[in-house]
Amino acid sequence: MTLNRWLAPLSLCLVMTTVEAQGFGSLPTRSAEPVEPIPATTGQPDPAAVTAPAVGLAPRFEVSVVEGLLDAPTDGRLVVILSRRARPEPRDALSLPVPGSPAVLGVDAELVAPGTVTLVDASARSFPIAALENLPAGDYVAQAVLMRNPDLLLLDAPGNLSSAPTPVRLDPADTDPISLELTRIDPPERLPDDTDLVRYLKVPSKLLSEFHGRPMFLRVAVVLPRDYGKDPSLRYPLRVHIGGFGSRFTAARRRMAEGSPFRRMWLDDDTPRFLMLFLDGAGPLGDPYQVNSANHGPYGDAITQELIPYVERLYRGIGQGYARVLDGGSTGGWVSVALQVFYPDFFNGCWSSCPDSLDFRSFQLINIYDDANAYTTADGTERPAFRREDGTPVYAMRDECSLENALGLGGSWAMSGGQWGSWNATYSPRGPDGRPVPLWDPVTGAIDTSVLDHWAKYDIRRVLETNWQMLGPKLRGKIHIWMGDADNFFLEDALQRLEAFLETADPPFEGSIVYGAGEGHCWSGITESEMMQQMAEAVVSGAPR
Repeated sequence: MTLNRWLAPLSLCLVMTTVEAQGFGSLPTRSAEPVEPIPATTGQPDPAAVTAPAVGLAPRFEVSVVEGLLDAPTDGRLVVILSRRARPEPRDALSLPVPGSPAVLGVDAELVAPGTVTLVDASARSFPIAALENLPAGDYVAQAVLMRNPDLLLLDAPGNLSSAPTPVRLDPADTDPISLELTRIDPPERLPDDTDLVRYLKVPSKLLSEFHGRPMFLRVAVVLPRDYGKDPSLRYPLRVHIGGFGSRFTAARRRMAEGSPFRRMWLDDDTPRFLMLFLDGAGPLGDPYQVNSANHGPYGDAITQELIPYVERLYRGIGQGYARVLDGGSTGGWVSVALQVFYPDFFNGCWSSCPDSLDFRSFQLINIYDDANAYTTADGTERPAFRREDGTPVYAMRDECSLENALGLGGSWAMSGGQWGSWNATYSPRGPDGRPVPLWDPVTGAIDTSVLDHWAKYDIRRVLETNWQMLGPKLRGKIHIWMGDADNFFLEDALQRLEAFLETADPPFEGSIVYGAGEGHCWSGITESEMMQQMAEAVVSGAPR
């Protein structure tokens, strides 16, 4: 997870600032001009208003394409984003689903071309209001975006079309449509320039290409150790890093920027010398979570069979399991544990901070096996999705999925590329329509129990408990996890359930689980320098005698 989720990924850590949100307390936000907030529906939403709004009510938007922008008609998910802020532009202002967030309206668009008009009206999926006609009158900045890149489900992916931010005024008395024109196309992908110690790669994957039926690539950054070029006979262990939800491989550029704390640590005399590989958190259905999946494809095999051996050959890696380690936080925390568990001999340890739910009896606050509904508890109370460290709820499951419904093809969070959509694409089976089967109904939240057996394959606690006699000896002392006990996304509950098994596991676990009292998401009780030292010790102790 990240502050801006999949929409404009930033650091995986939540920085709590002082923006008040209608009694919910302080929330993360970007700096922007102050605006009048758009009301949210948290608390007592009306599902009927979402499923069947009356068509034809004002306002409505007519979206066209400028001549010369397209070579042929195209399809995609067309969203209109309405912000009360002059800057940043609306698609860059989308963040957490809190009061004051931009409104989003989404429809599927087919055969978009110059001369055609796509209507975005009251039939659109909408966030945060239950229906378009509920948007308050006033001044907005509107922007239309057509998401059509098949390989990167991002608002700013190469080839996406967008309109310039356009000032509009919404007035219920005005029934004239509002025109928006797609005049911009996001430029083709270009890797960042290499630097003294950072190399950027776009590696073709035969496994993923066969799965998706078109050329597919793994985008990565490789950070070289200090003095890499001095002795070409030296070979290095590999540290594989996975960032928070949606973190791109280009995060290596910020980490290794001149004067950054990480760069100083990396170049310090006492820092063990590793290659460091940054994986990419973007794919056709959102963050691919780097494991084999019925929907994302065989990412785990592609990484272990294709990518890592290639990088190790190219940059003089040792190329053996004892010399490969993993780390990550949040999404990367889960991925680092999952890759260690699913490939126990290929890696020699993981250092995980605030991992996503490791026990699906606590999938955040949902017990997927016993609960009937993702949005509400048994007594009908709205289920929170995010809280402050003092326990104050900020927004609900329904709010988050409402935003993803507006962005996702078919009006479903399962196709949004968002946090819940990416999880679902990782854990769910593929449906007859070729799309991930949603664990719950997009509108009502009712859980589909037919997919639970498929989800259970990714329930790390269940995998370990079921296979411990085989996995235990291979994982002995390899898993290290840090978690704040007031995690903003309620992730400590799942870790505690996993810990309850590991405390009695035979053979013994011999890893470590550490909690930070009163700490929220992204807390880690270990420094980068300490982590590097522990990784080096694991490599030395695991080396052949």
